Amino acid sequence: MSVVTFGFAQLLRVLPRSAISKALGSLCELELPAPLAKAVVSTYSRAYQVATHEADPAGMPYRSFDAFFTRRLRDGMRPLEGDDFDFASPADGVLSALGKTEHGGRMRVKGQDYTLEELLDDAGFARELEGGGYGVVYLSPRDYHRVHSPVSGDIVRVRGLEGDRWPVNSIGERYVKGLFVRNRRVSIEIRSPEWGRVAVILVGAMVVGRMTVACVDQPDVQGDHRFDVPRKIARGGELGAFHLGSTVVFAVGPAAYDRWQRSLGPIAYGQSIGSAQPLDAPRVFGGGVERGRA
Repeated sequence: MSVVTFGFAQLLRVLPRSAISKALGSLCELELPAPLAKAVVSTYSRAYQVATHEADPAGMPYRSFDAFFTRRLRDGMRPLEGDDFDFASPADGVLSALGKTEHGGRMRVKGQDYTLEELLDDAGFARELEGGGYGVVYLSPRDYHRVHSPVSGDIVRVRGLEGDRWPVNSIGERYVKGLFVRNRRVSIEIRSPEWGRVAVILVGAMVVGRMTVACVDQPDVQGDHRFDVPRKIARGGELGAFHLGSTVVFAVGPAAYDRWQRSLGPIAYGQSIGSAQPLDAPRVFGGGVERGRA
């Protein structure tokens, strides 16, 4: 641990994190003259090695930094692996945790223990998912920042959960106890024929101005939204976006959880993380057909 890192961690404790995040978010949404927007995007892309060739050209030229940050991809850039039995990564980034929730819905991420109840702020939903699987995808500044559904099914509830805006990086992970459950987040509940009840949680962070969800008509999701008529979503369909980046946590129940079949590391949205398909059934994966695994 360096003196600089420790000092910065202590400085974060006294900074007005929410105010800074909202102010920077508003600044990023300002409409810029085309030459300035091009210069900002070019500088940022070089600094973080952004794969600009993947972006949908229909969104160019970008009118603001936020428009660039929430850019869509060209058609065909992220083909879905497998079939509807496969659980697809909801985002580009790094798969930093993957496992099975223990007694009490406990999960361990980056050396810290969390519970599903704390994360979801919903004891009933947490009990149904207890003993199932969970995972975490961390999005870096270079990544594509839209979030997609890992399964096909019905969106039945979206909740904006208020909280702080600690940075979700190595400093936050080390110095902020209960980081994920202390930060602002958006919880999305999906009911899937293959996976049962599924939770996808967008976790905010410092400098994340806001989070949007496609089926909620709000510029920053607030409050509890229950849908009398569920919103249909296809596997790989767009759920929402981070307006400046952060982290996605997902969880499934024990009845659907078979075995996660992916190692930790870099991942792209649409790549398969696991399958709920019966073990003896053939499944398409990675361009070929293989048998289900025990």
